[in-house]
Amino acid sequence: MKKRDKVLLFYNPYAGNGVFKDNLDVIIERFQRKGMFIVPIRAKRGENLLDGVLRRMRFGEYRKLIAAGGDGTIHSMVNAMIRNNAELPLAIFPAGTANDFASYMDLPNRLDEMIEIALGEKYTLSDVGLAGGRCFVNVLAMGMLADVSQKTDPNLKNTLGVISYYLKGFSELPNLRPIFVRITCEAFDLEANIYFMLVMNGRSAGGFRRLAPDALINDGLLDVIIFREMPIMELAPLLIAVMTGQHPVNRNVIAFKTAALRIESEQEIVTDMDGETGCGLPVEISVLHKRLRVNTRRDDMEAAIW
Repeated sequence: MKKRDKVLLFYNPYAGNGVFKDNLDVIIERFQRKGMFIVPIRAKRGENLLDGVLRRMRFGEYRKLIAAGGDGTIHSMVNAMIRNNAELPLAIFPAGTANDFASYMDLPNRLDEMIEIALGEKYTLSDVGLAGGRCFVNVLAMGMLADVSQKTDPNLKNTLGVISYYLKGFSELPNLRPIFVRITCEAFDLEANIYFMLVMNGRSAGGFRRLAPDALINDGLLDVIIFREMPIMELAPLLIAVMTGQHPVNRNVIAFKTAALRIESEQEIVTDMDGETGCGLPVEISVLHKRLRVNTRRDDMEAAIW
């Protein structure tokens, strides 16, 4: 084999409706026709395989890496890449429930189109969030409803897709309780009782497509959205505003951009990163600017694609 003719494919057989694995032969054949050879790695629940694989890799033999799955699969891949200094491009096959990061990148859901992009050499640079020694590509969330994706039954996800997140979120509303946080950033300090908080690198989370409507994936800034404690009767209008991307101007919402912030609380709070269990508080959050090179439809695609 000549140099850089291998491609590592890390795929999650449980993601989405679980049918991605049925297409492996098609993917392998398409890459071999282009003189590239797929090295498949199957994700296993409860085990971190990627660190060991990347630690032993001879990066000079590989053209790129592919992550096939949802946001959690991309999260695992990017964290392993950064921990092991894997300076390789990343292609994404969206095969999860929400696919928020892939949606921002305007990546297709049709397999033949995914393969065509992954075979190409067009890339967009993306920021990566850093919190508590771990990375997130799309969102860090905390507060009530932050772990909806983790609590949602996998079978329900496979059957109903994004709607399963909405149903689980509504079922959790009776348990809504505020948390007290202190937030420090360059622009201001804030102490407040909040229901929910998002630190966004992308624009959507859990299928809500316009959570951070003005976010840019490679501007070196994070979009922070804080939902204050509010009367229960004001939640329904706010939810409608979230659906349409009008919530940043709601009186119960604080929205701003920053390159770094610190979050503290006297309560025991665990964050959620890209749908996976995150770090606890206190936590310092910052940006690795343009740290990731992602296969896209065109080089340096426009950030505002919607």
